[in-house]
Amino acid sequence: MDTDLIPGLPEDVGLECLVRIHYNHFSSVSSVSKSWRRQLHLPEFWRRRRAAGFTRQVIVMAQSRVDSTRGDMPKKYAAAPVYRLTLCEPETGIWAELPPIPGYSGGLPMFCQVVGVGLDLVVVGGCDPVTWEVSNAVFIYNFATATWRRGAHMPGGPRLFFACASDSLRRVFVAGGHDNDKRALRTAMAYDVAGDGWSAMPDMATERDEAKGIFHAGIFHIVGGYRTDMQGQFETSAESFDAATWQWGPVQEEFLDGPTTCTGNCDMAVRGGDVAAREGSTWRVVAEMPWEVRNITAYVAAWRGKVTVIGSEGFGGAYKMFVLDLKSGKWERVEAGDDFLGHVQSGCCMEL
Repeated sequence: MDTDLIPGLPEDVGLECLVRIHYNHFSSVSSVSKSWRRQLHLPEFWRRRRAAGFTRQVIVMAQSRVDSTRGDMPKKYAAAPVYRLTLCEPETGIWAELPPIPGYSGGLPMFCQVVGVGLDLVVVGGCDPVTWEVSNAVFIYNFATATWRRGAHMPGGPRLFFACASDSLRRVFVAGGHDNDKRALRTAMAYDVAGDGWSAMPDMATERDEAKGIFHAGIFHIVGGYRTDMQGQFETSAESFDAATWQWGPVQEEFLDGPTTCTGNCDMAVRGGDVAAREGSTWRVVAEMPWEVRNITAYVAAWRGKVTVIGSEGFGGAYKMFVLDLKSGKWERVEAGDDFLGHVQSGCCMEL
């Protein structure tokens, strides 16, 4: 039978104590009592935690292990890299490795997508790291319990290099990619994490392989990609899906006017060697990129007036993280140990 959150303390005071707990201890909190575990999932808990400044922005990455047997500097990852999930708090410089997916001793599925939904980290698709067979499997890591569970498989045939994003609250959206015959796809679908079920979405206007998926303000944006007959020649257009009306809007031609890596809100992007802000249909340069991440940009995220960029100076080089303060225009490197310099394949930003 549930009692006060903390015996002897008023409910409000008990809640104020709980909102201060670091997310590393969420699994311990969940094991104390049903009432403590329930608090982690209530909107009021997160409203207070956010208002008090105790939430932390974390970047979760599918990152390769560094081959420590090599003496070259910078260290290069192995010829057949093994990927795992790593986590970084850009504000504190804390790095950690998450528990592996049960049964995947060979590492994460290659080319999988990772997205955050509430306290869940969702890993979708990819290739088996041993057999290279394309997988439609879904795995979910819960930060409240520090445990993995399996989700319903992504329906349809094999799908790789698809666009993927989440609304951060309940659903994961998937669109495009290609099948086993390298034919680009137009089909799309959404996964309800809490309900563990998939729903079909209307097809896109055009097939898109290797497109970028972004969710912002209720809209799932598919940016770039290429058609089957245009292998590797990326489109500059975008399509947007309204999650409320369950419909695609008209294709936005020339959404990009060159190679661009957008952030999760479409307002900031890495273009060439610069970070740029979108103003209407044009882009304004905000800052020049640090040379260490200018040649290869693996991941970009915008949060709380800052932009995080992860990349490398060249093939085989160490992957580094930098944070740009948009107010001051200054970059700061997030230092990492040798174990966290491997290639970054995908990533997502979560608030915990």
